[in-house]
Amino acid sequence: MLPEQRFTDTDACAQLIVERLGADLRAAAPLGLGKPHGLLNALYGLMQADTWRSMTLYTALSLTRPRSKSGMEARFLDPFVERHFGADYVDPQYALDQMQNKLPPNVAVHEFYMQSGALLHSSSAQRNYISQNYTHVARDLVVQDINLLVQLVSRRETPSGVRYSLSCNPDLTLDFLDRVKAAGKARPLCVAVVHPGLPYIGGDAEVPQDFFDVELAPALSPPLFALPRLPVDTMEYALGLHASALVKDGGCLQIGIGALSDALVKGLLLRHQDNVAWRKILVALDPRGATHTLGGRIGGLSNFKTGLYGCSEMIMDGLMQLAKAGVLKRRSWDNLALERAAAAGRLPDDVPGGHYLRGAFFLGSRELYDWLETTADSDPDAIDMCPVSNVNQLYGDHQALATLQRRGARFFNTCMMSTLLGAAVSDTLEDGHVVSGVGGQYNFVAMAHELPDGRSVLLQRATRQGKNGVETNIRWQYGQITIPRHLRDIVVSEYGVADLRGKSDSECVEAMLAISDARFIDALAAEAKSHGKLAADFKIPEVWRKHRPDMLHEALDKPMRKGLLPKFPFGSDFTEVEQRLLPALEWLQSSSTSWKGRWRLFKALWKPGEATVEEAAALERMALSAATGLSERLQRRLLQAALRRHSVGGQTPIS
Repeated sequence: MLPEQRFTDTDACAQLIVERLGADLRAAAPLGLGKPHGLLNALYGLMQADTWRSMTLYTALSLTRPRSKSGMEARFLDPFVERHFGADYVDPQYALDQMQNKLPPNVAVHEFYMQSGALLHSSSAQRNYISQNYTHVARDLVVQDINLLVQLVSRRETPSGVRYSLSCNPDLTLDFLDRVKAAGKARPLCVAVVHPGLPYIGGDAEVPQDFFDVELAPALSPPLFALPRLPVDTMEYALGLHASALVKDGGCLQIGIGALSDALVKGLLLRHQDNVAWRKILVALDPRGATHTLGGRIGGLSNFKTGLYGCSEMIMDGLMQLAKAGVLKRRSWDNLALERAAAAGRLPDDVPGGHYLRGAFFLGSRELYDWLETTADSDPDAIDMCPVSNVNQLYGDHQALATLQRRGARFFNTCMMSTLLGAAVSDTLEDGHVVSGVGGQYNFVAMAHELPDGRSVLLQRATRQGKNGVETNIRWQYGQITIPRHLRDIVVSEYGVADLRGKSDSECVEAMLAISDARFIDALAAEAKSHGKLAADFKIPEVWRKHRPDMLHEALDKPMRKGLLPKFPFGSDFTEVEQRLLPALEWLQSSSTSWKGRWRLFKALWKPGEATVEEAAALERMALSAATGLSERLQRRLLQAALRRHSVGGQTPIS
């Protein structure tokens, strides 16, 4: 790399790019953490200033800080966002403008995966969304005549010269450039943007100095995007505990992100660290023994002696927690002979190397980024960041090895809804509006069916809060699906596990009814009968009629009070005062969406109850201690009513 191709000034780098590439930029940028927001903002600014230029950006998961609306939400969220992300954090401006339908005509953004729900009301995002399996993105990019690739990297001086690490995002970059070369097309201008806080990961993620054409190392780098750690509620814990019995010791694990995944990880940790307590909780949740039976057959009920191998498109905090606890520890070797010996128990203990965690990209908390950096330095073989084609599919010259490495695989993903016949809805609403994207979900479902002992497990809540109250997430049919019914496998809700593989349609209907919320079970059964998919004389077992939230609260009340299932299983980015505010604010928000809820609010305002000693701190945090004006006084009154309704154990009324 020539000295004149190294920059510390972002605007100068952006100017060089447009001068070299001309009026039409066709850019690719990694999904998630690997996007260099500063450089993209500079390029976007040039497009806004020079409307004769154009930029088409192909990317995914453009991360922006949460943005509040007015009123109570802003009072809570704005101070937290500034504290958590840092006042000098930089959002991608194109993403903010896209949310508000303000992209200029000379800029187009195509994403194959979106921040969940963030772009439902963006007309340009909905029109320009590209529905793709994760493993097909690199192939499809080749025909788009990409002339620019920009990526956040980690940089290291070595005795043999400068080296770069693709760090958080080797996922598509390596696959894409390989396909460009194979197609005989011109290689795009590749720009590395150095970030000192990005962990340096070796292996496949490490590339030589001449991999990039231009280096930008800004004098100041904004903080990396860090996901806030969110609470896990009773329903989510129930679901995660059921799912934790499906994992096989010595097997392979893929998990996603969010509260359901956190609940699963906590269930696995409890199973390993306090197996007696875990079994007792599972008995309370599963008195008829259905999860126990299935767990004994395809999963496990004991702790993890051999340990698990992590092979997950995304490396996130949950996998770190499992590694720290000694659950994620089974090593794999990228050598067929060594892997065969390991699978047969014949590999000597002194054979070096081998990784226990493989991923295509990572995203999570600052703790995760620090752990990755520390682990990569102390145990360079432990974590392998590699192309998504390696992680998300079996096909190619690595199939025999990948199949052996992923023995006993359990691929956990989440979905929004499912049908009684086993189809899953994960990314798109019935009217075609995209919530997120397919991502790698289909890849893992398909792999589960190809592996000799692999299973796909879709996690979903049985119900959700809709505009008119509680709605079932298990439907007879739905206008959009992500996973077709012929790939049905295992579905888990808070009420249990439905094993659908190889089952007839009527057996699938019964299995899905068995994990449905009792408030909807009669209507669902009647609809299945009307379509001839359930016998006319089928009777709903009485035990299924107990599947209501109060049953789950009763089953998990004791372990939650004991601290076995904490609200924040892996620590919190919220202060203690903010943690007390969260349930109160959630109640206010949910109550305002229906007439029944608004009636509850009115009654709470009329009779708010007694004040608690912690109330003053909460009002101060929300800047409502000295409310002035009608709006502030109303907000204060609403918050007091919600806090008193949601007072937690240990709070005492003021006498």
